[in-house]
Amino acid sequence: MKLSFWRIVVMVLAVVCVLIPSWTRPALADDEIPKWKSLERDAKRAKIDETAQQALDELFTKSVKAETLFKKAYGWAVFDNLKLALIVSGGGGNGVAVDKDTGDRTYMKMGTAGIGLGLGGQTYQVIMFFQDRGTFVNFVENGWQADAGVTAAAGTEGVNPSVGFVNGLAIFKITDTGLMANADVAGTKYWKNKKLNPPE
Repeated sequence: MKLSFWRIVVMVLAVVCVLIPSWTRPALADDEIPKWKSLERDAKRAKIDETAQQALDELFTKSVKAETLFKKAYGWAVFDNLKLALIVSGGGGNGVAVDKDTGDRTYMKMGTAGIGLGLGGQTYQVIMFFQDRGTFVNFVENGWQADAGVTAAAGTEGVNPSVGFVNGLAIFKITDTGLMANADVAGTKYWKNKKLNPPE
């Protein structure tokens, strides 16, 4: 029986979908995830805190504007994400939201989903500054989902001199290639990590 052209295409794509993730998945996925699962709660929190501070330090070296906004902000949050994309893209990660006045930390999770044509994996950090207490508390207590059109703006004056708080938020995204300008963060949800926060 002679197969139609489109049936052959579908069969090839099916094979590719099975094989490529194992070829393109970054070392982080294989090396870090098992280690992460084996860590105790305090060790996981310490790792998140360390990663968050590193992301902040990197952001400040790349953007004077970002550091200025940080000083004005009521609170901040950093999320570290591993995104694996193959036709249907998705990913997830962990992070922490910090109240600058009290120093209280709330550990949170993030998840992304979307339709894309990218192959391979992408690691990145999302950094958020909250302009006021209301925006911060609402984010921490109720979670948040980035709707269509929400972007992370690069804070370098040469790329985007007008970056600032929008609806109480300033969002930045750092990838392996650097600080991204107008990076799409739509379809990302953020919520409390019940396993990492102390009982209320």
